[in-house]
Amino acid sequence: MWTISKCSRKRLQKSDFYFKYKMSTRVAVFESKAYMDLVKHTGGCHCGAVRFEVWNSPDLHVFHCNCSICTKKQNHHFIVPKNRFTLLQGLENLTTYTFNTHVAKHTFCKTCGVQSFYTPRSNPDGYGIAPHCLDPGTVHSVTVENFCGEKWEESMQVHETIRDMSKPEENQPTVI
Repeated sequence: MWTISKCSRKRLQKSDFYFKYKMSTRVAVFESKAYMDLVKHTGGCHCGAVRFEVWNSPDLHVFHCNCSICTKKQNHHFIVPKNRFTLLQGLENLTTYTFNTHVAKHTFCKTCGVQSFYTPRSNPDGYGIAPHCLDPGTVHSVTVENFCGEKWEESMQVHETIRDMSKPEENQPTVI
Protein backbone atom coordinates (compact mmCIF):
# COMPACT_ATOMS: atom_id res chain seq x y z
CA MET A 1 0.00 0.00 0.00
CA TRP A 2 1.31 3.46 -0.90
CA THR A 3 0.71 6.35 1.43
CA ILE A 4 1.60 10.00 0.98
CA SER A 5 0.83 12.57 3.64
CA LYS A 6 1.41 16.29 3.86
CA CYS A 7 4.27 15.62 6.31
CA SER A 8 6.33 13.06 4.40
CA ARG A 9 6.86 12.73 0.69
CA LYS A 10 8.89 9.92 -0.86
CA ARG A 11 10.49 10.04 -4.25
CA LEU A 12 8.06 8.18 -6.50
CA GLN A 13 8.58 6.44 -9.80
CA LYS A 14 6.51 7.80 -12.65
CA SER A 15 5.91 4.26 -13.91
CA ASP A 16 4.10 3.34 -10.67
CA PHE A 17 1.67 6.25 -10.51
CA TYR A 18 1.46 9.98 -10.50
CA PHE A 19 -0.27 12.26 -8.09
CA LYS A 20 -1.60 15.75 -7.82
CA TYR A 21 -1.22 17.56 -4.56
CA LYS A 22 -4.13 19.87 -3.80
CA MET A 23 -2.57 22.65 -1.75
CA SER A 24 -5.92 24.15 -0.78
CA THR A 25 -7.04 21.05 1.10
CA ARG A 26 -3.63 19.42 1.57
CA VAL A 27 -4.91 16.10 0.31
CA ALA A 28 -2.98 13.87 -2.05
CA VAL A 29 -5.16 12.60 -4.87
CA PHE A 30 -3.80 9.59 -6.71
CA GLU A 31 -4.31 8.05 -10.08
CA SER A 32 -2.50 4.73 -10.09
CA LYS A 33 -2.44 1.31 -11.70
CA ALA A 34 -4.87 0.17 -9.00
CA TYR A 35 -7.38 2.73 -10.31
CA MET A 36 -7.12 1.75 -13.99
CA ASP A 37 -10.43 -0.16 -13.99
CA LEU A 38 -12.21 2.48 -11.94
CA VAL A 39 -13.94 5.68 -12.96
CA LYS A 40 -14.51 8.83 -10.99
CA HIS A 41 -18.21 9.19 -10.26
CA THR A 42 -19.49 12.49 -8.88
CA GLY A 43 -22.79 13.08 -7.18
CA GLY A 44 -24.70 14.73 -4.40
CA CYS A 45 -28.01 15.57 -2.84
CA HIS A 46 -31.04 17.16 -4.52
CA CYS A 47 -30.38 20.78 -3.52
CA GLY A 48 -26.65 20.60 -4.37
CA ALA A 49 -25.39 21.50 -0.91
CA VAL A 50 -23.69 18.09 -0.53
CA ARG A 51 -21.27 17.00 -3.28
CA PHE A 52 -18.89 14.04 -3.40
CA GLU A 53 -16.69 12.01 -5.69
CA VAL A 54 -16.12 8.28 -5.52
CA TRP A 55 -13.84 5.96 -7.47
CA ASN A 56 -15.57 2.72 -8.44
CA SER A 57 -16.18 0.44 -11.37
CA PRO A 58 -18.55 1.77 -14.02
CA ASP A 59 -20.41 -1.54 -13.48
CA LEU A 60 -22.12 -1.13 -10.10
CA HIS A 61 -22.98 -3.95 -7.68
CA VAL A 62 -25.92 -2.49 -5.80
CA PHE A 63 -27.57 -3.92 -2.68
CA HIS A 64 -31.32 -3.76 -2.14
CA CYS A 65 -31.80 -4.29 1.59
CA ASN A 66 -35.13 -5.00 3.29
CA CYS A 67 -34.22 -3.93 6.83
CA SER A 68 -36.62 -1.47 8.49
CA ILE A 69 -34.82 1.74 7.52
CA CYS A 70 -33.78 0.67 4.02
CA THR A 71 -37.39 -0.32 3.31
CA LYS A 72 -38.70 3.06 4.49
CA LYS A 73 -36.06 5.00 2.52
CA GLN A 74 -35.87 2.63 -0.46
CA ASN A 75 -32.12 2.63 0.19
CA HIS A 76 -30.20 1.00 -2.65
CA HIS A 77 -26.43 1.35 -2.38
CA PHE A 78 -23.03 0.12 -3.51
CA ILE A 79 -20.15 -0.17 -1.07
CA VAL A 80 -16.70 1.39 -1.41
CA PRO A 81 -13.64 1.66 0.86
CA LYS A 82 -13.27 5.02 2.64
CA ASN A 83 -10.12 5.83 0.69
CA ARG A 84 -12.10 5.89 -2.58
CA PHE A 85 -14.62 8.49 -1.34
CA THR A 86 -14.13 12.26 -1.02
CA LEU A 87 -16.70 14.69 0.33
CA LEU A 88 -16.21 17.78 -1.85
CA GLN A 89 -18.64 20.12 -0.08
CA GLY A 90 -21.44 20.20 2.44
CA LEU A 91 -20.00 18.76 5.65
CA GLU A 92 -21.78 21.50 7.59
CA ASN A 93 -25.03 20.59 5.81
CA LEU A 94 -24.99 16.93 6.86
CA THR A 95 -26.83 15.50 9.82
CA THR A 96 -26.82 11.90 11.05
CA TYR A 97 -29.47 9.47 12.25
CA THR A 98 -28.59 6.27 14.12
CA PHE A 99 -30.67 3.59 15.82
CA ASN A 100 -30.41 0.08 17.28
CA THR A 101 -26.63 -0.75 17.35
CA HIS A 102 -25.68 2.83 16.29
CA VAL A 103 -22.98 1.39 13.99
CA ALA A 104 -24.66 2.57 10.79
CA LYS A 105 -24.48 6.34 10.34
CA HIS A 106 -27.36 7.48 8.14
CA THR A 107 -26.12 10.88 6.96
CA PHE A 108 -28.40 13.14 4.98
CA CYS A 109 -28.66 16.74 3.83
CA LYS A 110 -30.32 19.07 6.36
CA THR A 111 -31.83 21.14 3.56
CA CYS A 112 -33.38 18.63 1.13
CA GLY A 113 -33.30 15.44 3.24
CA VAL A 114 -31.55 13.30 0.62
CA GLN A 115 -29.16 10.57 1.76
CA SER A 116 -26.61 10.32 -1.04
CA PHE A 117 -24.17 8.23 1.01
CA TYR A 118 -23.92 6.72 4.49
CA THR A 119 -21.80 4.44 6.68
CA PRO A 120 -23.40 0.98 6.57
CA ARG A 121 -23.52 -1.38 9.54
CA SER A 122 -22.12 -4.14 7.32
CA ASN A 123 -19.11 -2.01 6.38
CA PRO A 124 -18.35 0.66 9.00
CA ASP A 125 -14.92 1.08 7.39
CA GLY A 126 -16.49 2.20 4.10
CA TYR A 127 -19.42 4.02 2.57
CA GLY A 128 -22.69 2.99 0.97
CA ILE A 129 -23.29 5.19 -2.05
CA ALA A 130 -26.76 5.75 -3.52
CA PRO A 131 -26.40 5.13 -7.26
CA HIS A 132 -29.42 7.33 -8.00
CA CYS A 133 -27.47 10.28 -6.52
CA LEU A 134 -24.62 9.96 -9.05
CA ASP A 135 -24.34 12.46 -11.87
CA PRO A 136 -25.19 10.94 -15.27
CA GLY A 137 -22.56 9.66 -17.66
CA THR A 138 -20.23 7.33 -15.72
CA VAL A 139 -22.37 4.27 -14.95
CA HIS A 140 -22.20 1.48 -17.53
CA SER A 141 -24.41 -1.14 -15.81
CA VAL A 142 -26.11 -1.90 -12.51
CA THR A 143 -26.48 -5.36 -10.96
CA VAL A 144 -28.87 -5.47 -7.99
CA GLU A 145 -28.47 -8.06 -5.24
CA ASN A 146 -31.16 -8.52 -2.60
CA PHE A 147 -29.89 -8.54 0.97
CA CYS A 148 -32.13 -9.81 3.77
CA GLY A 149 -31.70 -7.05 6.33
CA GLU A 150 -34.69 -8.34 8.29
CA LYS A 151 -32.38 -11.18 9.35
CA TRP A 152 -29.19 -9.10 9.35
CA GLU A 153 -26.95 -11.30 11.53
CA GLU A 154 -27.81 -14.49 9.61
CA SER A 155 -27.41 -12.74 6.26
CA MET A 156 -23.98 -11.39 7.19
CA GLN A 157 -22.79 -14.86 8.21
CA VAL A 158 -23.71 -16.45 4.89
CA HIS A 159 -22.74 -13.60 2.55
CA GLU A 160 -19.32 -14.33 1.09
CA THR A 161 -18.12 -10.93 -0.08
CA ILE A 162 -19.97 -8.01 1.51
CA ARG A 163 -17.45 -7.37 4.33
CA ASP A 164 -14.55 -7.22 1.85
CA MET A 165 -16.20 -4.56 -0.31
CA SER A 166 -15.00 -1.78 1.98
CA LYS A 167 -11.43 -3.08 2.26
CA PRO A 168 -8.78 -1.32 0.16
CA GLU A 169 -7.36 -3.55 -2.55
CA GLU A 170 -3.69 -4.57 -2.55
CA ASN A 171 -1.32 -1.91 -3.92
CA GLN A 172 -4.02 0.72 -3.73
CA PRO A 173 -2.88 4.16 -2.56
CA THR A 174 -4.34 5.59 0.60
CA VAL A 175 -5.55 9.17 0.43
CA ILE A 176 -4.86 11.14 3.63
